[in-house]
Amino acid sequence: MSPASSHTIRPPALAGLELLASAVVLVDADGTIAYANAAAENLLESSLKALSRLTLAAQFLNPEELDNICAQARQHKFADLRQDLTLERAGRDPLHVHSIVSALDEPAGHVLIELREHLQHLKLDREERILDQSQVNKELIRNLAHEIKNPLGGIRGAAQLLEMELPPLHLGQLREYTQVIIKEADRLQTLVDRLLAPHRRPHIVGDVNIHEVCERVRSLILAEFPTGLTILRDYDASIPEFRGDKEQLIQTVLNIAHNAAQALSARIEAGDAQLTFKTRVARQVTLAKVRYGLALDLHIIDNGPGIAPQIRDRIFYPLVSGREGGSGLGLTLAQTFVQQHMGVIECESRPGYTDFRILLPLP
Repeated sequence: MSPASSHTIRPPALAGLELLASAVVLVDADGTIAYANAAAENLLESSLKALSRLTLAAQFLNPEELDNICAQARQHKFADLRQDLTLERAGRDPLHVHSIVSALDEPAGHVLIELREHLQHLKLDREERILDQSQVNKELIRNLAHEIKNPLGGIRGAAQLLEMELPPLHLGQLREYTQVIIKEADRLQTLVDRLLAPHRRPHIVGDVNIHEVCERVRSLILAEFPTGLTILRDYDASIPEFRGDKEQLIQTVLNIAHNAAQALSARIEAGDAQLTFKTRVARQVTLAKVRYGLALDLHIIDNGPGIAPQIRDRIFYPLVSGREGGSGLGLTLAQTFVQQHMGVIECESRPGYTDFRILLPLP
């Protein structure tokens, strides 16, 4: 076996490193990459087979500091050195990483380098905060809805009884007021029922094909917006089926897509509105504080005006809406259903581009 091909074999002794969220690279005495875990392949945007032909220094425009650290490690000047680095790359954004470098006793001259991207840590911290805040919001909303629900029934019943007791002489004039009370009580009852819906609805688990979900939503959206809106499909057909609640996932994608279609009203009138369903597989992803080897990466993208900056950080909160007359419950419900599937939902938005990303664990 040639030396180059031997580099592409993942040593069994390093198999545990494949589960790490941080990038791990093993370089030999010449600085050539002998091993890179899956997270390192993602970080460096290259496969182990391609990386194994190159030195680690060749990946960056300013490798001097990293080379110096590795040289010191080989001289056993420290057990391990931790340092923040900015690694410049040709034609790509620089990597801002925290590096941990340590020398190995065997094989001689080999150095193990761990690279943790700062942005990834910030993203994980943000996801944890969102998850915790979501749990608090759901508990608050559930308790508040229950407190509102019981008095509403009494108010409606009292208004009906009052209407029955009205004297015939004034019935026509006063019935208008009792009907206002009854109708407003019914409106609030509908709102409360929607707030409680995620907690009442049973979680029916079965095999789910995400593309069937997307196609169902696509047909529903096109039925409501038959002209002026184009729905593009960018599917990865290799994505396997997974266990989940198909109806909940349909509702999740529908809520997001329907919001997008409504935001696209001006472009629909102009005839150039676009909505895109894009599916991919993400590897070595942390979802809800748990590490998964594979995850569904679903994007729902529109070319609308974007989400208003003043509500961008609160769009998943209950009763927050960017549309006149909106209930502000669609995205809250979508987030609840995604979290029930052990996934996360996030959003990137700017004028002309809004991308809702759903990550769900795959088997």
